[in-house]
Amino acid sequence: MADIAALEKHACAACGAQAVWNPSKQLLVCPFCGTSTPFTVDPASGALVEHDLARALRELPDESRGWLADRRTVQCQSCKAVSVFDPERVGQNCTFCGSPALVDYREIKAPIRPQGVLPFKVSESQVREQIRRWYASKWLAPGSLKSRALVDRVQGVYIPYWTFDARAHCPWDAEAGHYYYVNVEGRDSKGNRVVRQERRVRWEAASGVVDHTFDDELVPGTTGVDLNLLRQVEPFPTQDVVPYDTAFLSGHVVEQYQVALTEATGDSEAQMRATLEQLAARQIPGDTYRNLVIHPVFSGRTFKHVLVPIWLLVYMFGARNFQVVVNGYTGRIAGRYPYSPWKIALLILLAIVVFVIFVLANEGA
Repeated sequence: MADIAALEKHACAACGAQAVWNPSKQLLVCPFCGTSTPFTVDPASGALVEHDLARALRELPDESRGWLADRRTVQCQSCKAVSVFDPERVGQNCTFCGSPALVDYREIKAPIRPQGVLPFKVSESQVREQIRRWYASKWLAPGSLKSRALVDRVQGVYIPYWTFDARAHCPWDAEAGHYYYVNVEGRDSKGNRVVRQERRVRWEAASGVVDHTFDDELVPGTTGVDLNLLRQVEPFPTQDVVPYDTAFLSGHVVEQYQVALTEATGDSEAQMRATLEQLAARQIPGDTYRNLVIHPVFSGRTFKHVLVPIWLLVYMFGARNFQVVVNGYTGRIAGRYPYSPWKIALLILLAIVVFVIFVLANEGA
């Protein structure tokens, strides 16, 4: 995985220090003198462009690669994340696991440049307070967690996503099941003759066609963020993505994708097939079905590489690392935390006491 922090310096017009992107004001703001600096997206970058997938899988031109700025790329020897940041930046630990074991990372080709960015909307102060409340809600966590998992270590990170568009023409075949009922004679527990209804299924062949358009089917390009946590803080509203400009990245770390386009293409097709299967299942007549087989044909396939914002807290408790992830646009939060064995033991003991009281009360009755 890769991080990129402040790929291009955006100097404060008042004091010359580096301005950083402020999610609350949606402006570049100097952290030293407070001056707000408006900016405009570089007209040369144009509108968001969706690349033809088949052509890109053959060969994307070099002018569509790179970060439009000098950068240094390193790889963490612990979690294998790849990070990209200013060449002048030193003393960097891995953003995703905290390890200091970073070595230079060499690539055969520069990465595909992002076509768009979803800017941060949730501020750092809001995130810190949200994480404090999240800690407080975890009753089974150790009591010392709130003091040891420091919120001042939270970092704003742009992580990579691939988005895919396609048109799908999908014939399907299945067996449709229709319920019917028959009377079956039998005997009850006392040996008396009884008649009960038994449900059976009549199967018949069925077929149809699903035509569907996929728009911005998302596939994460990250390997440093826990994917289960990431899925919990989704979605990222891609309709609000703006053209790529390094001003949005100022003051933040950016992860370089480690899920390559070829791999992401396979993942997107699997997601699309799952959706088509659900849509086909809705068309099957009757009460149930079996042996559903779909035959999708995709056309008009395009993709984009976009960056989306998260606030990431990585903390160590005992010998383990834990992550807390906050959607930098919507504020949704998910995280992992250690469990207190004493609190778990107390909970089990309490459950046993309640069970014993319940049993004794029933015996007394």
